[in-house]
Amino acid sequence: MKRIVLFLITNFAVMLVLSVVASLLGVDRFLTANGLDLGMLLGFAAVIGFGGAFISLLMSKTMAKWSTGARVIDNPSSSLEVWLVDTVAKLAKRAALPMPEVAIYEGEPNAFATGATKNHSLVAVSTGLLRGMTREEAEAVLAHEVSHIANGDMVTLTLIQGVVNTFVIFISRLVGFLVDSYLRRNDSENRGPGIGYMAASMVCQIVFGILASIVVAWFSRQREFRADAGAARLMQSPLPMQNALRRLGSMHTEPLPQNMAASGIAGGAGGIQALFATHPPLEQRIAALNRN
Repeated sequence: MKRIVLFLITNFAVMLVLSVVASLLGVDRFLTANGLDLGMLLGFAAVIGFGGAFISLLMSKTMAKWSTGARVIDNPSSSLEVWLVDTVAKLAKRAALPMPEVAIYEGEPNAFATGATKNHSLVAVSTGLLRGMTREEAEAVLAHEVSHIANGDMVTLTLIQGVVNTFVIFISRLVGFLVDSYLRRNDSENRGPGIGYMAASMVCQIVFGILASIVVAWFSRQREFRADAGAARLMQSPLPMQNALRRLGSMHTEPLPQNMAASGIAGGAGGIQALFATHPPLEQRIAALNRN
């Protein structure tokens, strides 16, 4: 329940901020007496599409800590925490990265990396994963997360999300305007957009949003393959990562909160759901490591 309330409050706040920004810039006035101002509409779509994506990126580390209850290890208080911090430091040095924050949280086997930049990143791992894996397997998972940071995957996915959001908003409102214009083609009075605009825009935004999520999910799956390959390089062998993935397949895992689903180590789905999965099936990831 806490996660849902936090998600709703955050998204409401983001949309409120973006609406104010769009209003101040004047790009929300794309419907004019002379029709649709495409330049204004593109500006509005970009503000909402990219603005939402980048605000989410900037808030990602804080939101990840809040939603998972992750505790940053400032002063290790156990041999496990010492090992965890030292291992991330070693992997970050191999990847030529500044030291990320290291956190641990109570939960089923999973791990994630997040942060707006390589200089302000976070690597977190669950107690369930640490209990269920060998040290070598857990190190491979940490190498996978460090590789995400080294590859700049958080920023890349944000840019892709921003682009598809912009196109969804732009095209849905353009189609809405065209549909409304057609329905009111015999109406001599100019009374602004009618119900056809609102209905068509809403339906198109849902449909195009679903198609856009397929595109974003595909890019997310490709970055998982790259992070697996990066982990193999950092570990100087693909075997630890393969063993970690096999172990993960035998464990009961819980998904991360919706806003962080693409960040975790666990994931994957079959059938039609595979189109929307942020992670490839574990078997495909293991097989891909054999080819590298």
